[in-house]
Amino acid sequence: MTDPMQLPADALSAYFEAHVAGFLGPLTATKFKGGQSNPTYLIEAASGKYVLRRKPPGKLLPSAHAVDREFRVLQALHGGPVPVARPLHLCTDDAVIGSMFYLMDFVDGRVHWDPSLPGMEPAQRTAHYEAIIATLAALHSLDPATLGLADYGKPGNYFQRQVHRWTEQYRASETQPIPAMDALIDLLPARCPEDDGRVALVHGDFRIDNLMFAADAPRVLAVVDWELSTLGHPLADLGYFCMALRLPRNPALPGLAGLDREALGIPSEAALLARYCELSGQPAPADWPFVLAFSFFRLAAIAQGVAKRAQQGNASSEQAAQAGQMTALLATQGLSLVKP
Repeated sequence: MTDPMQLPADALSAYFEAHVAGFLGPLTATKFKGGQSNPTYLIEAASGKYVLRRKPPGKLLPSAHAVDREFRVLQALHGGPVPVARPLHLCTDDAVIGSMFYLMDFVDGRVHWDPSLPGMEPAQRTAHYEAIIATLAALHSLDPATLGLADYGKPGNYFQRQVHRWTEQYRASETQPIPAMDALIDLLPARCPEDDGRVALVHGDFRIDNLMFAADAPRVLAVVDWELSTLGHPLADLGYFCMALRLPRNPALPGLAGLDREALGIPSEAALLARYCELSGQPAPADWPFVLAFSFFRLAAIAQGVAKRAQQGNASSEQAAQAGQMTALLATQGLSLVKP
């Protein structure tokens, strides 16, 4: 039986030679580890290195795995203050490799899978976290209309709409009852803050392993994996990033809970929040626990989708099933922040 994740190298090489300026085959395709959502491949060709991201094969939830949206946001951001890989070509014809995909430049950077940044000195860790927060503040300072993304999402009532959306996604991928998720689904709608009018381009999956760094400096070379990006409230990205401080040490979703973060040189949650507000010029959130609880709920719903795909056999990583098992843990942590 043919592996559905394997790419047809000869056909793909001929396709790229016809559609991507300067591309020259033959090519080899090697799947990157991780990337539980959209499978990602290193493409090595006679003309150089590239990266391909595709929708996973198989039956998918509606609106999920939107690689075309990802390609659009890369086009909008490339060359601006938020570093991204240069997008080269989007293919919407499923016949080429079996699902929609796009090609972008290869960025020769370093990915840190563990937010504790092992092997670094405390000052280096502090500088890396400073670069991360500066990158996030820069992203949220951009005007979506100026980028040509005024229609990239619905402005206003972001948290209410997202709670509804991820409730639907969770219900569609539910495999067993999780009481903490049911409780969050009941509690979060009433806890949503009033809309304050703040709208930004939000990444949607802003965590340390979706950033590529220079090998020799605390400098972000590229922000990757924009599949969940939309117009939304900027605090959603910050809350999502800060979840790592509260997550336990786990191979599927490595967190920082239980570590001596001060000794490691990793800023506290309060320090990250204050620095973000300073750089972005935005006030401190009125209900930070809600922002965090929403982030845990949303990630729990995403993890459940991964678990469902693992059950169906079309998730894109060996860690997918393990990530799916995190759903209950994430929901429990979220519930602890808003439970009456």
